[in-house]
Amino acid sequence: MQPKPRPVFLELPNIRLPIPGIVSILHRISGVILFAALPVLLYLLSGTLSSEAAFDAYYAFVSHPLVKLGLIVLLWAFLHHAIAGIRFLLLDAHKGLELHTARNTAKGVFVSALVLTAVLGVLLW
Repeated sequence: MQPKPRPVFLELPNIRLPIPGIVSILHRISGVILFAALPVLLYLLSGTLSSEAAFDAYYAFVSHPLVKLGLIVLLWAFLHHAIAGIRFLLLDAHKGLELHTARNTAKGVFVSALVLTAVLGVLLW
């Protein structure tokens, strides 16, 4: 009996992750983004509390469209991380483990994070 030939290489572009796998990877990426942005945001926040001139400089910085876009990305990262985290807590409690339910909750994470980001982004812009 001959063993199955092992693949020589993986064609990474042809591998498709299921939606729950993509949500899991984006959960990790959003956590890294939030962790990396936290010192910068804390530095900016501490600068706003020191004086009125520092607050005016901060306000001018935040008014730039590219900075606003970056803050909207941070808002998405926060919302996605929070909603996906709740989903993972429910999965840890053995709720929603069925394939159909897991796919639907993963889609719900995508949609709710994007909708909340759009709504809050428009309100805060």
